[in-house]
Amino acid sequence: MSVYKGSSFGKPTHIYNKYRKIIPVKAVVITQEGTRLLDTEVPKIGNNELLIQMKACGLCGTDLEKMSGEYTASLPILGHEPAGVVAESKTELFEPGDRVFVHHHVPDYTCYYCAHGSPTMCPQYRRTNIFPGGFSEYFRVPKENLLGVLKLPSNLSFEKGTLIEPLATVIRAQRRLGMVKGDTIFISGAGPMGDLHLLLAKQYGTVIISDVSEYRLSFAERLGGITINAKDVDTEVRSLTDGRGADVAIIASGVPAAIESAIKSVRRGGKVLLFGVPYKQAVVSPEYLLNNEISLISSNAAVEEDTKSALDLLVEGKIQFEKIITHEFSLDEFFLAVDEAKKGNVIKAIIKSS
Repeated sequence: MSVYKGSSFGKPTHIYNKYRKIIPVKAVVITQEGTRLLDTEVPKIGNNELLIQMKACGLCGTDLEKMSGEYTASLPILGHEPAGVVAESKTELFEPGDRVFVHHHVPDYTCYYCAHGSPTMCPQYRRTNIFPGGFSEYFRVPKENLLGVLKLPSNLSFEKGTLIEPLATVIRAQRRLGMVKGDTIFISGAGPMGDLHLLLAKQYGTVIISDVSEYRLSFAERLGGITINAKDVDTEVRSLTDGRGADVAIIASGVPAAIESAIKSVRRGGKVLLFGVPYKQAVVSPEYLLNNEISLISSNAAVEEDTKSALDLLVEGKIQFEKIITHEFSLDEFFLAVDEAKKGNVIKAIIKSS
């Protein structure tokens, strides 16, 4: 396979074999018959758009939820943690060959929500996306998403680049939470997002983390967390904090029992961050929150301020966030990666293109 790149502006890029015939490219998409790995054409781009050759894309829990029809907050497009190379550019901002990360959602920064400090609530935010998605050998970046494209330095791998989006959501969440030095932090859920929270939160103080999976707990312990089994949260967190409870609880799980136990793990006057998407049947008692003066804070997604901060942290390298990447799969192995993730045999899986 070869790519004819042409000049940096206005020249088309095509994927040819030696007989000058266009080669189909692979893409994982959700169809009416379910999720499929299909042979498709290279997306065509218009003015102020980019064509990206995907090199790596992280598999997220929301991808699994979209595949099962449980996540409907945004378009049913899979793959939102991609890093790759500009194959064709119709904007002067980027040239073919540029190594980039692409954010799938971008606000307009002009609406009421953006003006009032809630850019992830912007009506445009979830309408924007990349097409046909990040699990595609090539994908189109619409002009609205150009604000979300970051150039990757040559010393940052594509694999680490896939962590920009998930790390950005963690950065934004912890900013909203407002932790201080000396805090004891409890994290409910030791999956990849819980582990990113753990790695970032260690700068403030002691981090306690729970899960039902011994594999995840063992992994989180190696990252520096004090681990406890989820069924022991109510007693263990208190015993580790002289009976007070944690100053902060971060809920990185949507399981109702995990949410309830996390709320009850914080001290009087403490703070709780709702980060993982709760199951529909999850219930929070307002009476308990009021009587214990517990602040309930939510955080949803991330914007460019956060992705830039995430890129800076990854380049700086003082915190080794890439440790959470435990498995890599080819695009042809996508469904194997999904099966392994559902079985809980991976922390963070990366899908790579040739």
